[in-house]
Amino acid sequence: MAQQDDELAPAPPPPRRGRPRDPERCRRIIEAARKHFYAHGLERASVDAIASEAGVSKMTIYSHFGSKEGLFEAIIEERTERVLGGAAGVEAMDPLQPRKALLAVGEQFLALTREEHTLGKFRSLYGAAGAQPEACRAFYRQGAERLTGELAAYLRRANDAGTLKVTHPRLAADLFLAMFLGDGHIRGLLMLEMPDARANKALLREAVRVFMAGYEVAG
Repeated sequence: MAQQDDELAPAPPPPRRGRPRDPERCRRIIEAARKHFYAHGLERASVDAIASEAGVSKMTIYSHFGSKEGLFEAIIEERTERVLGGAAGVEAMDPLQPRKALLAVGEQFLALTREEHTLGKFRSLYGAAGAQPEACRAFYRQGAERLTGELAAYLRRANDAGTLKVTHPRLAADLFLAMFLGDGHIRGLLMLEMPDARANKALLREAVRVFMAGYEVAG
């Protein structure tokens, strides 16, 4: 159940398209929102409290992000950007060097899935999926769907360049990322002892080796 201050708030205005954003202000809002969403979940997190901590008005949050769900989606998008490598991201990776590209993407994705904040979000959304469909859609859209799609686009370019033979790029991308969501990820979700850095590095190397063995074009 949402807090009372949000229930009584007027309907937020639509986001102002084309208006330049203040990067520092956006950073403060996202950092404050990340803490409140992690502590209280999407439903119970208060936009008033987020605005107060960020030092902005509630209307400023709505003008930048449109809604509380839009703010949540922006947080997921920001974390996915780290895996993709920023604005240029996977798109800038050399299709002639797929092993190097997969090591880079896999390393960032593995680090992300081991973060306690990410694991906490998985736990909360899995536990309340039926009650928070918008949050689940945002998490999927800016997380798994976007990352799989961009990696699939890279694999398609590698296929066209002749370094990989990938008949179904999206399926191949899904298989690659799924290799990092096994035992260690399950242990993290259950709040058990996590794999150490050495085990994570071994998993990364083995995942790339297995993928390349299946898709690399013989020289």
